[in-house]
Formats: sequence, C-alpha cells, structure tokens
Amino acid sequence: MASNSTPNPKKPNKKLPGRSITFNNIAGSLLIFFALVMLYTYIAQPKEQVPVLTITELAADISAGKVQAISVLDDDLTVTYIDETKKDSKKEAQSSLTETLSNLGVPIDKLALVKIENVTDSGFGFWLDLILPILLPVLLFFFMIWFLTRQARGAGAQAFSFGQSKARLTLPEDTKVKITFKDVAGAKEAKSELAEIVDFLKNPKKFLDIGARIPKGILLMGAPGTGKTLLARAVAGEAGVAFFSMSGSEFVEMFVGVGASRVRDLFKLAKSAAPAIIFIDEIDAVGRVRGSGMGGGNDEREQTLNQILVEMDGFEPNEKVIVMAATNRPDVLDPALLRPGRFDRRVVIDLPDRADRLAILEVHSKGKPFAEDVNLNVVAERTPGFSGADLYSLMNEGAILAARENRTKVGQFDLIRSIEKVMLGPERQSHILSTKEKELTAYHEAGHALISSVLPHADPVHKVSIISRGRAAGYTLNLPLEDRKLQSKNEFLDQICMALGGYVVEKNIFGDLTTGSSNDLQVATSLARDMVTKYGMSDKIGPVALESGGGKALFGQNVSDKDYSETVGTTIDGEVSKIMNEAYDRAFKIITDHRPALDAISKALVEAETLERAEFEKILVANGIVPKKKEKIDGGKVGVDIVA
Repeated sequence: MASNSTPNPKKPNKKLPGRSITFNNIAGSLLIFFALVMLYTYIAQPKEQVPVLTITELAADISAGKVQAISVLDDDLTVTYIDETKKDSKKEAQSSLTETLSNLGVPIDKLALVKIENVTDSGFGFWLDLILPILLPVLLFFFMIWFLTRQARGAGAQAFSFGQSKARLTLPEDTKVKITFKDVAGAKEAKSELAEIVDFLKNPKKFLDIGARIPKGILLMGAPGTGKTLLARAVAGEAGVAFFSMSGSEFVEMFVGVGASRVRDLFKLAKSAAPAIIFIDEIDAVGRVRGSGMGGGNDEREQTLNQILVEMDGFEPNEKVIVMAATNRPDVLDPALLRPGRFDRRVVIDLPDRADRLAILEVHSKGKPFAEDVNLNVVAERTPGFSGADLYSLMNEGAILAARENRTKVGQFDLIRSIEKVMLGPERQSHILSTKEKELTAYHEAGHALISSVLPHADPVHKVSIISRGRAAGYTLNLPLEDRKLQSKNEFLDQICMALGGYVVEKNIFGDLTTGSSNDLQVATSLARDMVTKYGMSDKIGPVALESGGGKALFGQNVSDKDYSETVGTTIDGEVSKIMNEAYDRAFKIITDHRPALDAISKALVEAETLERAEFEKILVANGIVPKKKEKIDGGKVGVDIVA
C-alpha cells in the first residue's frame, strides 16, 4: 500500500510502486530502440536486383504480346509483363516512348494493348533514400544520450524526494477500508477513553468554549497483537477524518536529516487536511531515550525525535490535528515524549479476557461455515493469554485444516487443533520416537500432569500428549479455571514444582537425565529469580526490587544493570537455589506417594498418545485423586463444569 510519492490530501495516492515504473520505462525505451534498429536495417539493406531490358528487347516483347503495362518516370521505364514480373528499361531522352517503339517496328495494334502510364516524382523518396541511412545512426546516438540523462535526472529527483513523507492516507469517504468501534471487539476501557477524542474531532467548539484542551498526543500501549493499530483506525473512522499512518522505522534513512524532513512534511500534510489524525506505529523505533551513547549526539534517530517534539509543541488547540502512536515498549521511550503537552494521555490495551475473546472469535468467524458441534465458548475458555491477532490466526488455521481435509465446514475438532498449532506449532509427523524415547516422554509428561493435578494452586490439566509439536517432543496443556490479573507466591511455587516434574521423574525412575528437561529448568529458574529480585517474595532478601523488568539488548540478549553488590548477588543465588530445591523435594514426594497414578497415566499415553481432560481425570479418580472443579454461573444457576 505504500507509495513512493507524497500523498495528496485531497485525493488518495494510487501510483504504482517505483520498481514497476522503472521497469516499464526501461522496457518501453528498449522497444523503441529495437524498432529504430530494425527500420535502419530495412532501409540500409541492398535493394532487390530487377532485370534491365534494352529498348530493342522491350519492342520485341511488346510485339510478341508479353507486356501488360509500362510506367514512365522521366526516362526510366518499369515494364510489367502478363505473368506479373517486372523489368526496368530506359527510353531515348528527346523522344516519346510511343514514337520510339513505332520507329522500332512495333505494330500499332500491339502497342494499343499495352497500358502506358506517366508517373510524376515528388522527390521525397529520392531524398529519403539518400538521407535516411546517414540520419538514422545520428538519431540513435542522440536517443541513447537522452535516455541516459533522463535516468540520471530521475535518480536525482528521487534523492530529493527522500525528505517527503511516505504516510499512507485513508480518507473518510473510503468506505472499503473504513473501520469503526463496532468492528473492534473487546477493549471496552480503551474505547471509552478514545470516545473523547472522537467527540473533540466532531465538535471541538464544545471543548474550546469551556477552556478545555484536548490531549495533543495519545499513546496506545499494549502487548503485540492486542489491536492498537485497529483502534487508531477506528477512531478516525468514527470521527470521519483523514488518517495518516506511518511506521517509526519509515522516518529514518541513511541520509542525515531525512527523518526530520519527513516529520515536517507529514505534519504539514495533516494540517492542510485538518481535521486529521497522525498515527505513528512502533514509535519506539525513533522515540527511545536519548543520550544512550549509541550513534553519537547527532544520531539521525535523535534528530527525528527532536523534530517530532518540536512539531507537537507547535500545535494550537484549534488545529484539530491529533497524534496517535502505538508501542509495546513504553519503558524505553524518552521522558520528553511523555510529558504533558505531548503524549500526555496513555491508553493501555490489555490482553482480552474470556468475554472479550468470545466477542473477538465471533468477529473473526464471519464468513466461515461452522459445523453443528462448534462451541466458541469452549474455544474462548481454552485460550487465556491469547491476543486478538492470535485469535484471528486460530480461526484462520481452523479453516485451513478443514479445507486441507476436503471438508466444507469447520468443526470443533479443527478449532481445538488450531489452538495447539498457534501455541506450540504444527505436528511433526516425521518425528517418530523409538519405544524407549516414547516411554520416557510419556513418564516425563505424566510427571508434569500428575503434580499439576495434586498441587492446590496449580492450573488444571486440559490435555497431555506425546505427539511432537514445534520443538517439543511432548506437552502438557495447563489452563487456569478463570482469568487472572495477579499471581500469588503460592501459585508461583506450585508452578515451579510442576515444571520440575519431568526432571524428577527422569532422575528417580530412569536413573538418568536427558535434554528434554532443559526448557523446564530455564522456565523454573527464571521464575524463581524473578520471585527473589522483582516481586519481593524472599523472606531473606525482603521487600526489595533488585532488578527491573527491562534491560539493554546486547548481541540479541537482554543484559540487566546490577544495582547490588556481590554479597547480595550471592544471597540471591542462595535463595533461588533454596526455592528450586524445595520444589524438587515436593515434586519427589508427590511422585513417590502417587506412583500408581503416574504409571497409569504413562501407560495410557503410550497407548493413545493423547489424553483429553475427561480421559485424564478418569485415571485420577481411579487412583484416588480428586480433580479440580470449577463453579460457574449459567442463567442464575450454579453448576459444576469439569470437562472442557
């Protein structure tokens, strides 16, 4: 959709990309060049030799009745015979053709049968044959000069166009791409915050008369895929104003000052099309904290940020131009960008809860034929932590699975499989485990599932499988009974214990360790360290936050600045080891006390490869373990739902 020229605020930009334009110019020029070469070759090639008759031979042929017509051009004769062949001849200069032929004894009756035609010559053909072989090479030479200078002139014009804005413009009358709040499911709080912006753009006088100033900048913050760009477009659609959108990375080029020039051009266009909205996606690409030492003081990114700050300071309250920006890294933005008067309103867009997920699934289900067994409530329940983009991918993958199997409707089984595909990746059907590996993987996953079912604060198990997906040889799918915004210390401890379940089983049942526990150990250790250094959940360290949530990126990895001494670092390591060892002891006790259940789950996994929640809980009940139950309110009645 991007264009290489400056968009006209009065008319959408519909030019083809520059690559296609350049290709068409070169192709057209080459065609003209080859046409001229072919014309020159045709003119310069030698003429076909025509037989020449003497006047005596011509008289004999006329007498024999072989001649049909004669064309006379001055003293040159073109003789056409009965068989349509042609020959050239010449007559005497001072006498007519008829007189000459009569003197040579041609009978009058034979001469009367021949059509004699006098032709006048304008001289153009003569001069064309004379000049064109000389003129064409000269024309070809000048054509090549013109073509080369034209290309150089185009390159120079493109260099000067670097400073022009490359924003995509969406006009309010463009109904094909227009989006309103009705098209955005969920995000109720964010939409209510943005409704004020829509009201200001529609009726700014109401705010200005009372002395209120609408925020100049709106910063949309949230995880990737939560719909920040969609909400910005919905604000423009609700207000019916022009929408200029650019990515933060599109401002920065290798030439110094280009980003600042594009910022000036963008704001100039928006002011001329006011009321309008300027939307900058991924603003952290140019809005990071200045003075970090990366790139020096004259860094192109910093100059671009400075120009954005200047333009936003220059706004007047009656200009009716609002800047909206989106980022998932608000912690790295420059403080000058967030101060009052610039991006002074921040709208947080959270991941959707269960009700919002259901509404989003209904939006993305439009146009998809569903089978009778489809229940979107179950899908919404099984997708905690999914963003709007994840849910779109889920519905699309479900339709792809149904089409791949030549079915005309999407079934519930397709949607359930697509959840796992989005979370873990596709099934690795070519990855076949040996008998020993299959048994070890079954015990490993059974350890996770058993511990999760016994611990009071762990999430219940919805599915256990030893079918390889993505990089995992097997997986245990744990889903919370309800959406949570906060997590407690006990929940973290049970989560660490559950993560060590596979490690404990491998070490104590098989007497050996494999690489299959590497990711479990990384997750558990990272969570234990966060409990100590970020959340203040260590009795020995106390309520102190020793590490921040962010960090600097170095060679693709986050490197945190340590604000504590080596002694405190040693204490942190000791506390992390203590949490991990206590979790190990709890996991070992559960595995030992419930060994029959562990063996039963492993045996069922080896036979079926996948256990759904209902089948898994039957095994638990048979071994004296009570599954976790969930109370739900449905139509005013309280019931129990233990099967998803």
